[in-house]
Amino acid sequence: MSRIAGASFAGTTIEFYDFFIYGTAAALVFGPVFFPTLGPAAGTVAAFATFGVAFFFRPLGSIVFGHLGDRLGRKRTLIYTLLLMGISTFAIGLIPTAESIGPAAPLILVVLRALQGVAVGGEWAGAALLTTEFAPAGQRGRYSMFPQLGPSIAFGLSSATFLVTALTMSPASFAAWGWRLPFLLSIVLVGIGLYIRLKITETPVFAQALARREPVKLPFKDVFRHQWREVLLAGGTLTMVFGFFYISTVYLTSYAGQAKGVGVLGLSRPTVLVGGIVGAAGFALACVVSATLSDRLGRRRLVVAGNLAAVVVGPLAFLIMQPGNAASFFLGITLLLVVVGIPYGPAAAYLPELFQTRYRYTGAGMGYNLAGILGGALPLAIAAPLTAAYGGIGVGAYLALLGLLSTLCVLALRETRDVVIDAAPAAATA
Repeated sequence: MSRIAGASFAGTTIEFYDFFIYGTAAALVFGPVFFPTLGPAAGTVAAFATFGVAFFFRPLGSIVFGHLGDRLGRKRTLIYTLLLMGISTFAIGLIPTAESIGPAAPLILVVLRALQGVAVGGEWAGAALLTTEFAPAGQRGRYSMFPQLGPSIAFGLSSATFLVTALTMSPASFAAWGWRLPFLLSIVLVGIGLYIRLKITETPVFAQALARREPVKLPFKDVFRHQWREVLLAGGTLTMVFGFFYISTVYLTSYAGQAKGVGVLGLSRPTVLVGGIVGAAGFALACVVSATLSDRLGRRRLVVAGNLAAVVVGPLAFLIMQPGNAASFFLGITLLLVVVGIPYGPAAAYLPELFQTRYRYTGAGMGYNLAGILGGALPLAIAAPLTAAYGGIGVGAYLALLGLLSTLCVLALRETRDVVIDAAPAAATA
């Protein structure tokens, strides 16, 4: 289990690092680099739109890689997702600017971002199944927290990478070429992740299903035939998680900054990036505590608690954050990300436990990535207009509505803590 936990943690950290450095770059430099004629505010909105493209391709990734994962196995599919993400991310670091090749530059950017979306759309469910299908009964929450730590650590690493570049080069150098370094250096992390994943074995649950000749020809068709309700409700349940997370990790980077026409809090770039690292630490801690407690208290109870907390914390965080006050920004972003961690911690056990083995990869991935469209792409698209019309409290109120929606959805789902997963040990070990 230590090797499996390490493989799932390393893989999701690397994949989400690749995914998140795009978001940080979109908030900081992609506007002037790829949309120079639009001006600062409109250029940033356009950059966020390219970031959102990935969310619409994530469900496609869950279908494609879910099919492979349910037909060929979890291990092999996770190698494919890692390679696709690594190649796409490295290529983004090589794209010429719009001044060099004109409209072709943002077009190439969108295509590569779409490929990133396909890759990460197939990643999460496979990593979640890797731990859930290996873990002893009674400890699935504890072990499934490892892939859930990936996004928090990845966000911290992404912020730290851009912080180093911001502190070691001038703003002009960073805008000209420095932003490319995180994308190009990510290929080293991908190589490490590939080495780790090649060392693991197939999950015993899938191996047993394969021996019984259980894998279906079209997992996507079967999951919607038999468990379409769970797919839709799982997506609604995690909508708050995505909305809070991407507002915190992407939108707040520009909201808290000093960019003309975009920044509201007026904080320096290093200060904003340090805030991201602080928030990521709170997110990781909340994931660990919540996932561990879910083995004792139940997955559903923790997810309900996190979604209800979101109704209050969404507006509260934006009331706390004040212009020119770094401490208030650190507190606000940390509160938002801690609320994310409460339901996200148990999610890697909860969603797989909802679905049958023969289409579990597809079902869990579809539910998770449906939430990405509702909670990831849409809030980023409307956050800037809401801020312009109502101030930050407008974004906070919208996040509260997402918390209410997710609460209603999880209340319609069942508890799964005691669900039996084929081939898992019958009892927990000390």
